[in-house]
Amino acid sequence: MPLEDYKEIVGTSAMVTTIGQMFAGTIICKDIYHKGNSEGFDPMPFIGGTGMCILMLQYALILGDQNMINVNICGLLLNLLYVIFYYLYSPNKSNVHLKIAKAVAFLAIILGYMQIESSENLEFRCGIIITVLMLLLLGAPLFNLGEIIKTKSTESLPFPLILMATLVTFQWLLYGIIIDNVFVIFQNAVGFVLSAAQLSLFAIYPSKPVEQEKLKKK
Repeated sequence: MPLEDYKEIVGTSAMVTTIGQMFAGTIICKDIYHKGNSEGFDPMPFIGGTGMCILMLQYALILGDQNMINVNICGLLLNLLYVIFYYLYSPNKSNVHLKIAKAVAFLAIILGYMQIESSENLEFRCGIIITVLMLLLLGAPLFNLGEIIKTKSTESLPFPLILMATLVTFQWLLYGIIIDNVFVIFQNAVGFVLSAAQLSLFAIYPSKPVEQEKLKKK
């Protein structure tokens, strides 16, 4: 069978897995609820997730890809709920206002650019922008690589999110190959490598610092 015959199967599988990954935010919301406030939790994963879903939805509309449209509508709604939940439990709402304002301004610039860009260049240049932003988001945990090596611990890395990201990027990579879209292929090929590299750290270092493990044994 030609690879195109698997388009709906792979697309649906990638969509379901991605939506499952998006529900990981409920774990953070649960911790906030039990604590009674959102102090110590960063709102940017929720705010950034909302922004990325808006941009990815715009790109999906340009491509006319229903699977990508569906998953990003769902992601947008979930992340908006996460932002609202975080805001309601935030003891410093002015700080949340500032971060939301910065994100909205950045998003408005990109969306404004998309409106004035010529139709023949829109898909290509929009793809470049989204690829860069997505790779920054996926690679963000590696910014703490020096600390991980220093402490010999992967405690700061969210294992469930990284595992899901590895599965999601692999499935969307297959989907990109099927629809023959260079940006979907590149985004998810690099994303898969970044996620797999982070996942491999769990095989090298324990989830707790070596010092803590020694203290527990004593």
